[in-house]
Amino acid sequence: MGDAVRHLLSAADLSREEIFFLLDAAAALKRRPQRLLEGRELALLFEKPSLRTRVSFQVAMRHLGGETIYLAPQEVGLGEREAIQDVSRVLARYVDIVAIRTYGQEIVEQYAKYSGIPVINALTNEEHPCQALADLLTVREKLGDDLRGRSLAFIGDGNNVASSLVIVAASLGMDVRMAAPRGYMLPEAVITEASARAEEAGGSLTLVHDPVDAVSGAELLYTDVWTSMGQEREAERRRIDFVGYQLNRELVSRAAPGALIMHDLPAHRGDEITDEVMESEGSIIFDQAENRIWAQAAAVAFLLGVAPQIEY
Repeated sequence: MGDAVRHLLSAADLSREEIFFLLDAAAALKRRPQRLLEGRELALLFEKPSLRTRVSFQVAMRHLGGETIYLAPQEVGLGEREAIQDVSRVLARYVDIVAIRTYGQEIVEQYAKYSGIPVINALTNEEHPCQALADLLTVREKLGDDLRGRSLAFIGDGNNVASSLVIVAASLGMDVRMAAPRGYMLPEAVITEASARAEEAGGSLTLVHDPVDAVSGAELLYTDVWTSMGQEREAERRRIDFVGYQLNRELVSRAAPGALIMHDLPAHRGDEITDEVMESEGSIIFDQAENRIWAQAAAVAFLLGVAPQIEY
């Protein structure tokens, strides 16, 4: 049923041309919000806590003229209170599009398989494509639309945020570098996908274990929490394994002068990033958070087949 419906479950679902279009559309909507989705309804089906994702989707839909319905974990219970395929079929009769924030990637994939309406991955353990789009929208605002050859270093865990980010950044021809401890590198499938996209776009993907190698001369420094939701029992071991991977004054000093600092939030200040760096002049962290609104507005409109007016 869902084969003919377009979904955004992974950053890899978007072609290079579609990524450029979405970033242009997001910038256009930010400059001039357009009420493209009057009478349309977005369901937010969340099984994990949220601040930015929930609020930014709701604000995005308001700007687009649409409405949202929030469904908390206790109200649905995907696969527990009710079978995933049943929830998918029912909501498709009620709303126009669904954003799901859940655990395993297989949950959104199964949900989409039975959905007659578009499904957006609003975060899984494996990917966070909406965050990646907002990140690159922010970078374009700071460095210009053509990001070919611009250097981005991600320091930390090869997690969901890193996976989506390297795929999108590689698609834009960036010089992407990833530094992670042994055992915490990106999944092989992500490395393969991002490498192919980098080659096509004239960029590069470099994987190292030494953070200094990754940040050396880099224009953008990105980090994320060492312990993601659901990994709390690993927190102490991860704190040991990630020693030396903190974005602090010393590590930032190895980057290009004026390097910009990025983090998807929430941040564990004092672990993966210091207060000093997070509050520094080069920090664009809260610009990233703001741009979740516009990246998601563009994605929702795109999946519903409505294109904003873009003035190039």
